[in-house]
Amino acid sequence: MIDLALKMLLDDKPRFAATVLGVGFAVALVLVQVGLFYGLLENASITIDRLDAELWVTARNTPNVDFGNPFPENYVQRVRSVPGVAWADNLIVWYAMVMLPTGANESVVYYALEDFRAWNFPWNIESGDPALLRRGRYAMFDASAERRFGPFHAGEYREFQGRRLKIIGRTREARSFTTTPIAFLDYRLAQSLSPAELDGRTTFIVVKLEPWANAEAVRREIRRRLPYNDVHTKAEWAALSRNYWIESTGLGLTISLTATLGALVGVVVVAQTLYASTMEHLTEFGTVKALGGGNLTVSGIVAEQASFAAVLGYGVGLALTQGLVPVLSRLDMKMIVGPKLAALVFVGTQALCLGAALVSCRKVATVDPAIVFRG
Repeated sequence: MIDLALKMLLDDKPRFAATVLGVGFAVALVLVQVGLFYGLLENASITIDRLDAELWVTARNTPNVDFGNPFPENYVQRVRSVPGVAWADNLIVWYAMVMLPTGANESVVYYALEDFRAWNFPWNIESGDPALLRRGRYAMFDASAERRFGPFHAGEYREFQGRRLKIIGRTREARSFTTTPIAFLDYRLAQSLSPAELDGRTTFIVVKLEPWANAEAVRREIRRRLPYNDVHTKAEWAALSRNYWIESTGLGLTISLTATLGALVGVVVVAQTLYASTMEHLTEFGTVKALGGGNLTVSGIVAEQASFAAVLGYGVGLALTQGLVPVLSRLDMKMIVGPKLAALVFVGTQALCLGAALVSCRKVATVDPAIVFRG
């Protein structure tokens, strides 16, 4: 029956090729949209995931890591005295205006610590040493900043909030959800850039636990000592930061609608092709029934055709998606298509194509075997 199914499909090769391409483009649309969505979500929490902290102390109701609210920096002493805390440090995440050599101004979000090495942060250093940041008016930029700031090199200067800072290195992979470039500064320097908001204040406290410590017990004690602050585990804080952008921007709904439209395109293409093929080969289906084949047999032939279209179309779509990865990377857009997503889309493609075959299955189920002997 597989040979018969293929024969019917290949009777009109251009139409079958168009079907495969239609499914392929639908698959590529879903993979690219969802892959870009995952890439954006990773940017929303990548600094949380990479910084070597197990607990984060924030101001009450802070929505995400990009929008920290200042609170007294001396709270860190209360956290350090909690049993089970190996170390805790203040972390500032704040925005500044940077004047470019062109005279234009661009915003930057900077991360500021007193000891970057203690937190293995930043994590992918292309050049320079974060330990040197505390020695003067220095800054490190992520390489992705070139898209907004233009080319820059170590030894050059940029003005932060009207103060001239020297670039001493660059990192990779440190991107924000908003595409605002990320910089790394010394903690005290960061406070001096915005004294009205940050003098004697911080936006987060990051906590590293002792190996034997119970994270939930430590968190409860920190909450008791800091009743007007929130305390999150790394996983919770990363999820909150991602969910904020999904809910506040409507990104999740937009991606869902786009993926749904892509799936519908694939279903319509497959349904139209299979129905046209079925109508052209009613005699063959009648012959199968005349030879003793039942409705299950002829429906199986249509299902095989749908499955072939799904497999080939998925292959085309996956190839198109992989071909776009380097193109999007050059545009500073991250696309994540992992094995789970690829497998889920493959199963979904098969299911939707088989669903599209139902109309044709109903048609062949009503074919009279006597059609073989007519005319």
